[in-house]
Amino acid sequence: MELISDVKIYKIISKIGLIKPEVLDQAIKTAQEKKKDFTTFLIKQDLIKSEEIGQLIANNLHVKFVDLKKEKIPPEVLNLLPEIVARKQKMIVFKRDQEGIKVAMANPFDYQMIKMLEKKAGDKVVPYYATVYDIENNFSLYRKSIEQEYAASIQKQAIKAQGGEAESLSAVKLVDDLFSYAYSNHASDVHIDPEEKEIKIRFRIDGILYDVLSLPKGVLDLIVTRIKILAHLRTDESRAAQDGKIITTVEGEKVDVRVSAVPTTHGEKVVMRLLSSKGQQFSLEDLGMVEKDLKIVQRAAKRPYGMILATGPTGSGKTTSLYALIKLLNSRDVNICTIEDPVEYDLEGVNQIQVNPKTNLTFAEGLRSLLRQDPDIIMVGEIRDKETAGIAVNSAMTGHLVLSTLHTNDAATALPRLLDMKVEPFLVSSTVNVIIAQRLLRKICMKCIVSYTLAEKEIRDLSSEVDLSKFFDVDRVKEIRFYKGKGCDSCNQSGYSGRIGIFEVLEISDDIKELIMARADADQIKKKAMANGMTTMFEDGFNKAISGKTTLEEIFRATKQ
Repeated sequence: MELISDVKIYKIISKIGLIKPEVLDQAIKTAQEKKKDFTTFLIKQDLIKSEEIGQLIANNLHVKFVDLKKEKIPPEVLNLLPEIVARKQKMIVFKRDQEGIKVAMANPFDYQMIKMLEKKAGDKVVPYYATVYDIENNFSLYRKSIEQEYAASIQKQAIKAQGGEAESLSAVKLVDDLFSYAYSNHASDVHIDPEEKEIKIRFRIDGILYDVLSLPKGVLDLIVTRIKILAHLRTDESRAAQDGKIITTVEGEKVDVRVSAVPTTHGEKVVMRLLSSKGQQFSLEDLGMVEKDLKIVQRAAKRPYGMILATGPTGSGKTTSLYALIKLLNSRDVNICTIEDPVEYDLEGVNQIQVNPKTNLTFAEGLRSLLRQDPDIIMVGEIRDKETAGIAVNSAMTGHLVLSTLHTNDAATALPRLLDMKVEPFLVSSTVNVIIAQRLLRKICMKCIVSYTLAEKEIRDLSSEVDLSKFFDVDRVKEIRFYKGKGCDSCNQSGYSGRIGIFEVLEISDDIKELIMARADADQIKKKAMANGMTTMFEDGFNKAISGKTTLEEIFRATKQ
């Protein structure tokens, strides 16, 4: 039963006047269309803070309110309510004192749950209201104690093996624990690095590698052999590089693990990339694309032919963006085919082909084969050579919508790059619809976010790097406010949690087509695109820093290197 309706929340906010009426009207319409929790939708769109909407609703309900970001929740208190119950009922136990057990609830009038908890804990329950968004953000706390158990388990088993008790070591459990430990830390990659006297386990979290465990050297062969068995690799081959794939389940979630093993001077190094099915659920909006750019991309995606290119370095989210587009286009009345290296996610209703050089199934050969499969939409994982470029462009000319990626630093550079691959200028200008350039930045941890201001001297220093007049009235602004994370337990003291994309979307207008035909360089194309209104990646990132999504340091790290 609904505690407080969307219409009621709408009226509460309208009365206070915190959000412009036209923005609020659109927000409630979009939230209901997408079947999203209205309060969570408002918070995620940065239209209102969780504590603001939470306090307003609590006041209206005449109940106590708690802002969980300000609470330090001990594990023994948290675990008074099992995680599975907490997630289902949207509630968190956050404190126990002389008044009783204090519980944050999305529905503080759920007397059945209150009585159940009182009976289980043998103490009075004091209900507080908290937003669904705030409660769900704190479910990660359940992982903390489990993570410590994983680390302790791995260390304990590793020490047994080092002490000559290898027979009692469960390699199966050790590797399973490693997957679970990585997954609960939201790691995208696991590195098993052999050194002279020990093994280093490192996780890549939000794009940055962290040392997480040191293990005795004696367990290396056990770990590597177990991983090879799971990935269907040769266990008797340790002098050649091998690649494989593991499909496993962690915490009820299907996870595809791409495995790469290579020989080093200290033993075999293994890198595993974890690809959760959650990654398929992203939309371009979720990735951080602003509405203006989103409309350009959506318009290009609805055209029956032409090319949409995503550019950027490895790990910038290009494939994820293309998958988001495929998800948008995927329906029973179109035939979508892909050629990828590797296939990162299984997409229902999409025909996906894995590149295999051993059978001469290259991007070019795979693309030729796909053209005989009566496709409407083709995704080519990457345009690496002139042969693939030529076939892709010709496919786009002959009535197919082609999606692909290129390794270039920005959107404008992609056009001369195609010309370098011997594609004729008239073909490029008539087939390429849109180029998306992107990077992934770390997001500020919302649990420890703080603001700070730049003084006049700092503003002057920043203005030497950035044209501040694009963002502020510089003559009148005496200080500029930015944000950062001070570091907390939830973000492992890094100040960051999660990632967000920054984009520049280059639409191929008539002006740009003329420059392509004249074989203009990337700088000329970029200047014209900016004159036509294109937002650069740096500008998109700067706007996200101003709004508290990321930091200045992250923008410079990602765009100025």
